[in-house]
Amino acid sequence: MTTASVPTEQGRRRFEDKVVLITGAARGQGREAAVRFAAEGANVIGVDLAAQLESIPYPMATPEDLATTVAQVEQVGGAMVSRVADVRDLAALEGAVAEGLERFGRLDMVVANAGVMATSLFTELPEAAWDEIVGTNLTGVWKTVRAAAPAIIEADRGGSVVVTSSIAGLKGMWVSAPYVASKHGVTGLMKTMALELSPNNIRVNSVHPSSVRTPMIENEYFTGVMRGDLENPTFEDVADVLNPMQALDLPWLESADIANAVLWLCSDEARGITGVSLPVDGGNLLL
Repeated sequence: MTTASVPTEQGRRRFEDKVVLITGAARGQGREAAVRFAAEGANVIGVDLAAQLESIPYPMATPEDLATTVAQVEQVGGAMVSRVADVRDLAALEGAVAEGLERFGRLDMVVANAGVMATSLFTELPEAAWDEIVGTNLTGVWKTVRAAAPAIIEADRGGSVVVTSSIAGLKGMWVSAPYVASKHGVTGLMKTMALELSPNNIRVNSVHPSSVRTPMIENEYFTGVMRGDLENPTFEDVADVLNPMQALDLPWLESADIANAVLWLCSDEARGITGVSLPVDGGNLLL
């Protein structure tokens, strides 16, 4: 199967001289957002754990992945401060923000994107897996925005925060208890942050993707879970399972689809939008 290219805006400079903090920046949706923001004039503070968590069954990002993001940001004319840090570590996030402020002199936007998942019936789930997934996906979002918000508030220019939730933040899903719980939590956290930051003209919204073709799902583990009926399944075989889950004829979305939504929410075109949960799901929630 070949995937059609995702339309993106070319030559726009909606974020000239602005600065964005992105977590989970080493690959996938985070890398795509970093490069796209840079192409539109922004400088980037990029954070990633760049290491493996014990309970996560697929290969996670590496320092080399994060270095690739830096190189791609620079290729489109941007600059990036990169920091290997755990979003569960508030002090590390505050350090990344401080380094970015020292280099760029400002912070305008946050994309709290870092996230992990694993599959298990909740009755069989190891406690460590719950702690790592909820800690990264929910507590990590709070700590990310907690670390970044003071600088945006102090600058008194307004700003935008986008948190990555999921369709799993709007409905239940099998064998995904900590992921679903954390993504529902992120949805509620977003609404509270939107209220509390509104006096400072800082908008807060969430995006809710369905399956996105990133290393989180394009791996041997996920392929085996989804196509256990086949002896040697490939990721392309997963399309037969995922396609019926979406109203549109799209087995999965691309990172660019999510970046399109994230950049729009951060742009002045969305200046009247806050506290909104935006599905980018191919119609998954319609079914």
